[in-house]
Amino acid sequence: MNTYIIQENQRGFLFKDGAFVKILTPGKHRFFGSGYSCATLRTAGRFVMENFDAKIFEADDRFRQEVVHAEVEDETVALHYIDGRYDNCLVAGSYDFWAVTEKHDFRVVSMKETEIGEEIPRYVFEYLPRALYKKIEVAPYQQALLYMNQKLVRVLSEGTYYFWNNGTKVEAVFADMRLLQMDITGQEIMTLDKVGLRINFVAHYRIADVVNACTQVQDLNEQIHILMQLALREYVGKYKLDELLENKEQLSRYVFDALKKREADYYVTFFDAGVKDIILPGEVREIMNTVLLAEKRAQANVITRREEVASTRSLLNTARLMEENKTLYKLKELEYLEKICDNVGNITVSGGSDLLSQLTGILRGA
Repeated sequence: MNTYIIQENQRGFLFKDGAFVKILTPGKHRFFGSGYSCATLRTAGRFVMENFDAKIFEADDRFRQEVVHAEVEDETVALHYIDGRYDNCLVAGSYDFWAVTEKHDFRVVSMKETEIGEEIPRYVFEYLPRALYKKIEVAPYQQALLYMNQKLVRVLSEGTYYFWNNGTKVEAVFADMRLLQMDITGQEIMTLDKVGLRINFVAHYRIADVVNACTQVQDLNEQIHILMQLALREYVGKYKLDELLENKEQLSRYVFDALKKREADYYVTFFDAGVKDIILPGEVREIMNTVLLAEKRAQANVITRREEVASTRSLLNTARLMEENKTLYKLKELEYLEKICDNVGNITVSGGSDLLSQLTGILRGA
């Protein structure tokens, strides 16, 4: 006698001499005779029995009632839901799942169209194998040119896009639509009088036509950089150092005008351009500092001489007034006596004569 006990969450597969007989439900089962065997499986999840194809058991009524079969064709995927909740994604193939305690639903989605529409909820992509699809994210300040098999399809605005990996090559070329800055740093240029300068220059621009800027211009940033360099060299090479330093604004205006003339060729709009710094060679800088110092000293000497002349003229005018007016002379004399007495400790005088005359005599004798 062969006895088999099947648990509540199990099913038994009875075989006799290697041939399938039937499915055993929970409980105790006895069979007389030889050649019997039983394989026990849990009734949850996917049905898999090693060394046996599920089609062998399809003739059994209980198997058909308790096992759900899903067939996924080529160029399709099936979204698998258990009890209404997403579980996984099934690619092309045959699948069987136990349906004793769980309800299984399958939502078949075609992969023939490369771009994935709204038929798949976006949260599902967090669980799909990345080998199945390609994700393209476009930031709010960007636009992207969408290519399929190297053919431009359309321009993508901000958002997230998904595409099936179905054999079509999907690529995206991104363009920054914000106000952009182009810097030229330490550009070495020779002036007309053979002085080597280093110039830092900046320009601001924005892409006006994203399709043509990306398809008709090779390496837009590099092209604009070269355009600015050529304009700088053309202008600086025509003028001497002193002329350039005196007219930096004209240099900025010249380069900006040159950029504006080429806007249509590069499909951009330039808003401004200007010189940030002009860096002189060490020897030239020392010479110019010496010249500047000499100029400032000369200016200081002129101012000193002018003040001395003004002071002398003032003294002369004062002397003339005192010569013409004796009272004014006496007042001035008293003023000086007052200042001198502030610095004298003790003075002894005798009576019988004018005090002011004695003080004057004492001070003159001293």
